[in-house]
Amino acid sequence: MPPIAEEQMTPLVKKLVAMIENLQEEIQRLKEQAQQMRDEIAVLKGEKAKPKFKSSKMDENTDKAQDTDGAETDQGEGAEKPKRAGSAKRSKTAQLQIHEERVIAPTTPVPANARFKGYRDVVVQGLVIKAHNTRYRLECWQLSDGVYLTGQLPPQLQGQHFDENLRSFILYQHHHCHVTQPLLLEQLTEWGIDISSGQIDALLSGHKEAYHAAKRRDIGNRTAGEPVHYGR
Repeated sequence: MPPIAEEQMTPLVKKLVAMIENLQEEIQRLKEQAQQMRDEIAVLKGEKAKPKFKSSKMDENTDKAQDTDGAETDQGEGAEKPKRAGSAKRSKTAQLQIHEERVIAPTTPVPANARFKGYRDVVVQGLVIKAHNTRYRLECWQLSDGVYLTGQLPPQLQGQHFDENLRSFILYQHHHCHVTQPLLLEQLTEWGIDISSGQIDALLSGHKEAYHAAKRRDIGNRTAGEPVHYGR
């Protein structure tokens, strides 16, 4: 409808304008309902329904005030700036745990009058596999009656020279990944693990139940989406 001057907006005109707007809304609703019925009939006939197109949003966030030189200026203090396309997407690495941070400066020398503007973060995923040896120092105390009190290893390590993670890795590689014992020995030796073929054979043949118990415990305790660490 063409704009109506305020002095011409008599009560009768206002009522007529409201009636016209209601009729326009009703007509639009009926059009949509009719199109929906035509789509349903088309589907029943084995035809494709009319595709639905969303209205373009290219013109949104473009109504910025411009100064006399034609340059864009903010619409006011606290005005929201339009976001670039795709900025609302969730980062694929946002939920990753960061184990190490490295700050990298530009290769070109930074001028003295340059202003530091923060960092641009880039997350690179990796895997660290290395030997990790632990010395447990068990305290020994002699009582007045000559009896010794000695610290004890954790139950899962008593009688063992290899921790749960290493034992579970060997079992998992052999039983699930079908890695042979000679290849396991070669692999562990290259990583700095002091182990013999006889010790690998003993681990594979005598500790299956402990491995499966640790595996069931990890699966039961982990949260949704968390990776399983066997033998943790």
